[in-house]
Amino acid sequence: MQTQIRKIDAESLALAKELLLQGEMVAFPTETVYGLGADARSDEAVLNIYRVKGRPQDNPLIVHVHKGFDLNTLVYDERPYAAKLREAFLPGPLTLVYRSRGTVSKIVSCGLDTLAVRVPSHPGAQAFLKYVDLPVAAPSANLSKHVSPVSAQHVFYDLQGRIPLILDGGACSGGIESTVCDVTGPYPTVLRQGLVSREMIEKVAGRCDVYVPKAGEQVRSPGMKYKHYAPKCRTCLFDSAEEAAARFAAFEKEGQRAYALCESKYAGMFPQGRVLDLGDKPEEMAARLYALLREGEQVADVIVAIRPAEHDGIMAGVLNRLNKACAGD
Repeated sequence: MQTQIRKIDAESLALAKELLLQGEMVAFPTETVYGLGADARSDEAVLNIYRVKGRPQDNPLIVHVHKGFDLNTLVYDERPYAAKLREAFLPGPLTLVYRSRGTVSKIVSCGLDTLAVRVPSHPGAQAFLKYVDLPVAAPSANLSKHVSPVSAQHVFYDLQGRIPLILDGGACSGGIESTVCDVTGPYPTVLRQGLVSREMIEKVAGRCDVYVPKAGEQVRSPGMKYKHYAPKCRTCLFDSAEEAAARFAAFEKEGQRAYALCESKYAGMFPQGRVLDLGDKPEEMAARLYALLREGEQVADVIVAIRPAEHDGIMAGVLNRLNKACAGD
């Protein structure tokens, strides 16, 4: 299969819709990462997503729709606070989990009675979703466990020859996946941290908890299970900058080419040209993380990462991704 990268215009959108209706997949940009979209109503199309990514089939997907889509055709919208969250944050990097009406493939939610729905703010995503005007199931457009893609070229690197079309909307601005929030209970519960923080949700809804999955429990959101976001080289994560610098030097002495992934304030502790600089603000670190991990895997034998000290707000999502990127199999 030949994979085309096309700018988003009337011709490429028409092709995208034709491909989706044929059961094929189309990669498209969002403000967070690129998604790998298929018709959420089709069992076969949804199964193809799992097959092409090599994704475990107990890891649910998110349905993407445009801002004018009738939500009530997909889910039961029962909680008044959910409307407040939509007004405050959508379109944007927030996925809400509702009780499903069962109008999409059950494979999307791995047989659960809930459905995760997202309305991305990226203009290219909105153009695509409005044109096709159907629910699009879409995880990140990369091979399972690899670093999520934040450019069309990242998608091409992973999925060349596996999908027919990548809609090129430029680099993603957000950098990490959407926050996933369950709105089926009396108050919202964050299932996956992201750019919309627990604190931001709490200000709107009055209360917001963070869910901690129990051992052996079926997950209700992507990103809650398995190793994710990992580059193809070795990774090591340290709490202490001094310990990271010592291990960096040890790796170099062993003949391994090491790169440091860290906040700007630690960059001077490592050789010039061997630093993957996350910046010094949470928004910068979120936006840069995946691009730097992808850059690092091209040149490094090992990435030595320093865990940022800040843990709240957006940084909770950044730390979640960094921990998983550096986790064992």
